[in-house]
Amino acid sequence: MQITIRLFAGLAENIGTSLLKYNILELPITTDQLKSVLSVAYPQAASQITASFVAINQEYAMGHALITDNDEIALIPPVSGGDGQVQPPVNQSSLDGMYVITDIPLSIEEVTTKVLSNNHGANLLFVGTTREMTGDQRTVHLEYEAYIPMALSTLENIGKEMQVKWPSIQCAISHRVGTVNIKEISVIIAVSTSHRDICYEASRYAIERLKQSVPIWKKEIWDDDGSQWKGPQGHWDPTSSSKY
Repeated sequence: MQITIRLFAGLAENIGTSLLKYNILELPITTDQLKSVLSVAYPQAASQITASFVAINQEYAMGHALITDNDEIALIPPVSGGDGQVQPPVNQSSLDGMYVITDIPLSIEEVTTKVLSNNHGANLLFVGTTREMTGDQRTVHLEYEAYIPMALSTLENIGKEMQVKWPSIQCAISHRVGTVNIKEISVIIAVSTSHRDICYEASRYAIERLKQSVPIWKKEIWDDDGSQWKGPQGHWDPTSSSKY
């Protein structure tokens, strides 16, 4: 039986495709079993496959979860945040418009307006931009790739988590994909609350959870014609509870 697996970022580059069609002898199969057979089939990518999480129908799945016929399968390598495979125009949002993935330059004013409230006296923005120097390495630009439907649903889940922790909070997040040049904005997180202490805490929570769990990948393009996918080092678990 043939299944189709979506691949992203450096994993897709290593295997040579972003849409892998693979023959499985029998379904159902667990996500751990799938990773094992793929590691044998693609030894050059075995370490990346081992570090990745399987998503079933746009949700992270544990190792014992079963993959059945007609499931949408994706192999999610550690997230960072594109190798330019996302084709314009990309401009998708959640139904309420609070969470956006786009290749259009981001507007601070537009995102801020979404969270302004008559009852909130604290408003805070986190704005992430492309920096030129990392140590001695000069970056020319960044390239972002996203598993867009899952990225949007994961951003919405972060918003729901924040509503549980801080019931009166308002949060809006917009993230760029594609090429983001030096000093251009890659992500905006707008938060409004009744008091500043909650606002600071909630903004930090949002960006850390985004970096931990949202399937968006960042590739640094350097001035010496080199490049590198950026992501967490060591063990990565997007399903774990955030310490923030």
